[in-house]
Amino acid sequence: MDLADAIAQVEAGDWLPADRWYLTAPQPGPRAAAVVAFPGVSIIAADVDSAWVAGELPEEDLSAPLNPPFLRALEEKLTRRVNNIDIVMMSVRLPGPPPLTLREVSDSDHPRVRRAHRYRDEVRVWETESGRGVLIVGRGLAGRWEVAVEVDPQARDRGLGRTLALAARHLVPEERPVWAQIAPGNAASVRAFLAAGYEPVGAEALLVS
Repeated sequence: MDLADAIAQVEAGDWLPADRWYLTAPQPGPRAAAVVAFPGVSIIAADVDSAWVAGELPEEDLSAPLNPPFLRALEEKLTRRVNNIDIVMMSVRLPGPPPLTLREVSDSDHPRVRRAHRYRDEVRVWETESGRGVLIVGRGLAGRWEVAVEVDPQARDRGLGRTLALAARHLVPEERPVWAQIAPGNAASVRAFLAAGYEPVGAEALLVS
């Protein structure tokens, strides 16, 4: 099973087979390797030998693939760095227009947009009428659709982040769910995505150049 197959299975609402507590898979592309933890099984999607992984994960410990010792060893093996350890959330696409007026833009130099172009393909960007909210949708890890939102500090605590997260569910270009990667410490963002109908499905660390 490669990572794209696993993602498709999760999107379909199915549990991954847990006959092994971790799986190795090919790296999904040149931009990032990944360690992705789903209930009962983690997937090490990186161009490393499975025997090397077995030597680094000798005990059956479901938390080990996302623990610092293994991630540090993987960083050194791949000559990459861990971007962050994120909670991963997902929600289904919704029909109809988004719940607020948005303007699609093609020339944004917002830091979030620049970051999206580094790690995602088919990136599309929308701004709110006030210009104080940005919504980004693009193809990320193993081709899944991913969303990122940013709200200016002056416009926070008014529900705009939640509304943008909900809008993304209407703007996914095809009939597939949308995924969000959120730093666990960003409690405001976690709450916003939960309120917008996203559910936690796992955790992951991307290893980037």
